[in-house]
Amino acid sequence: MRGNRWYFIGIAVIALAAVAYSVQRSNGQPKQADAPVRGRGAAPVVVATAQQQPFAINLNVIGSVQAYATVAIKSRVDGQLVSAHFQDGQTVKKGDRLFSIDSRPFEASLRQSEAALARDRAQMVKTGEDLKRYGELLQKEYSSRQKYEEAKANYAAAEATVRANEAMVENARLNLEYTQILSPIDGRTGSMMINTGNLVKANDANPIVVINQTHPIYVQFSVAEKYLPEIRRRMLEGPLAVSAVIPAEPDKPEKGAVTFINNAVDMQSGTILLKATYENANDRLTPGQFVNVTLTLSTIPDAVVIPSQAVQTNLDGNYVFVVKPDMVVDQRPVTVGPAGDGQTVIAKGLNAGERVVTEGQLRLFAGARVDIRQSADNPPAVGGGAAERGKSS
Repeated sequence: MRGNRWYFIGIAVIALAAVAYSVQRSNGQPKQADAPVRGRGAAPVVVATAQQQPFAINLNVIGSVQAYATVAIKSRVDGQLVSAHFQDGQTVKKGDRLFSIDSRPFEASLRQSEAALARDRAQMVKTGEDLKRYGELLQKEYSSRQKYEEAKANYAAAEATVRANEAMVENARLNLEYTQILSPIDGRTGSMMINTGNLVKANDANPIVVINQTHPIYVQFSVAEKYLPEIRRRMLEGPLAVSAVIPAEPDKPEKGAVTFINNAVDMQSGTILLKATYENANDRLTPGQFVNVTLTLSTIPDAVVIPSQAVQTNLDGNYVFVVKPDMVVDQRPVTVGPAGDGQTVIAKGLNAGERVVTEGQLRLFAGARVDIRQSADNPPAVGGGAAERGKSS
């Protein structure tokens, strides 16, 4: 009995202690665990001001430069290459003479064909006089119709022979012209594959030289097929701008426009090939070169833009810390739009001119006081959204 009595006394003491602690909390005394949290000083942060500015929605992909036209120069006749009239890498115009082939055999062949033509024309004149004479004798019944028909056939044969020889003369003239190889396009020559003094064959598998037309020039690239309807719609409204940037010179973009959309989607990659045309006046783009391509799909004229690092995410979605005039932050949910180049469009939840925290968010909570250590306001330049990182073409 004595042991049970001490047991009940211990329970009563514990209950009284719990009641005393509850009364102490109800009198406003803080918990020991809460004191450090609410007792912190102002958190150092970096802020930026939300800007209202145009924001371009772009596709960023990798493209390759392609010549506007490429011609492999080959000889159309057999002969000896006697001279070249250009230097490797020289810019040439359409009609400029490139090579000369020994023309003496072709001049002789032309003279021979012209002589044969003169002989057959004389023979045609004779058969024509015979046909006329036999026709008159037939009317006077001094000759038979058989003789007349033979004269008529001889004249027709001589006439056909003359036409054949005229064709041979024309062919000989063409072969003589082919000994002078002219440039068919404006462009830049490559390295000569065959040196002067060598024999060349007509339509040989290996070209003598290759000419690339680089004014204008193409840049080809591929985008995901999901962007095709938007691209077609934009092209109906006007030229679709495309900039090409050489990786070594990022501050000097070349400006062009989409001029070609392939007629089929690549089923293996799910992309479609496009080509943009550039003037290339300074010869900065070279066939075979890889460039960074930015295709501008559209522009939001009055977008509210903030640095992308200001946008935070939790279970409820995206939010930003907004610094109020009293240097207290407000944790505000936002709806984000397109993003790119380190900037994000805020579609809902933020106004232009409000300051948001870009660095130091880990120490913040709703109602926390902050100390602005640096302001990293956005420059008033047009932003660009990178909707896709594409494949090389």
